[in-house]
Amino acid sequence: MTLLTESSEPLLVPQLVVTEAAYLVGRILDPIAEASFIRHLADAPITFISLEPDDLRRMADLMDTYADLPLGTVDAAVIATAERLGITTIATLDHRHFHVVRPRHTAAFTLLP
Repeated sequence: MTLLTESSEPLLVPQLVVTEAAYLVGRILDPIAEASFIRHLADAPITFISLEPDDLRRMADLMDTYADLPLGTVDAAVIATAERLGITTIATLDHRHFHVVRPRHTAAFTLLP
């Protein structure tokens, strides 16, 4: 899951997304593929976004509000970061959670692809 700026360059990625993606690559493929994925990220046109204390508070609120989904930590981080940065377009293969959650700053996210 990445956040897209208006120009779509560069991609903005909350750092927690890297952890989840790398874990999945390693689990589905193997440790060599996981290392290759991490190595590729070093040269990719990506800006990694750190979480701020208010993001963590918002994440917890989102996780409480949407506990019936359940909304996980990484998806909550993407939403909280998007809200803070005013971003309305998210690239994700997991549309389910992002269709349900109502962000504070827009009626709904535009989801790609």
